[in-house]
Amino acid sequence: MQIGLNYSSYYHFNHSSNDSKNGNSIDLKDNDSIDTKNDDDTSSKENNQQDTQMINGVELDAKQIQQLRELQNIDRNVKAHETAHQAAGGGLAGAASFTYTRGPDNQMYATAGEVPISMQKGNTPEETIANARQIVAAAMAPADPSPQDYKVAANATKMEFEARAEAMKIKAEEAKEKEEENKEKTEESDNVDSKNSKQSSPDETADKKFKKFVATTYQQNSKNNYIHFSIAS
Repeated sequence: MQIGLNYSSYYHFNHSSNDSKNGNSIDLKDNDSIDTKNDDDTSSKENNQQDTQMINGVELDAKQIQQLRELQNIDRNVKAHETAHQAAGGGLAGAASFTYTRGPDNQMYATAGEVPISMQKGNTPEETIANARQIVAAAMAPADPSPQDYKVAANATKMEFEARAEAMKIKAEEAKEKEEENKEKTEESDNVDSKNSKQSSPDETADKKFKKFVATTYQQNSKNNYIHFSIAS
């Protein structure tokens, strides 16, 4: 997946001659007419010289100078755009590459560029979420994100949502496992308590038997012994 900025404006310079053709016939016998034409040609050449400018060792006319300024502006924007991608992308971003166009001054100017960005997932959902957020930041870092930048950001956002869903699923499974583990521990504890209650110690057993013996003996003695009351007259 790549983040790229592509400018559709590519300049093709067609250099045409500045010489003009005059359709009027010149009467070689008319010396005044010939002198006037020569004066006009001289004035035209002087005006052309005034409109040209020497840039990077090349003489450029007004139209070429305007084209050069536009190329220089695009070059700055493209490089600033890709630099923003790289800075925000960190270790997930690769080196920027550019497409160059030769200007009228014979210099090369960047008119398109791109920065590769890795859409890799992490070892855990949390790492994937962190990567996705950094990719979105890298895609939207320039002041003028391109359609491709928005597409990359959308894909990274989708990756984050999927990682969040996976993280919630893992947490739910862990909570269920913990609940089952606690349930098993509770059942084991109840079983131990029940077993302990059924198994009395030897002293407790002897004490119960003794109390039962005393109660039985008392009941038997009460049945065998009769109490006689006499009333004196």
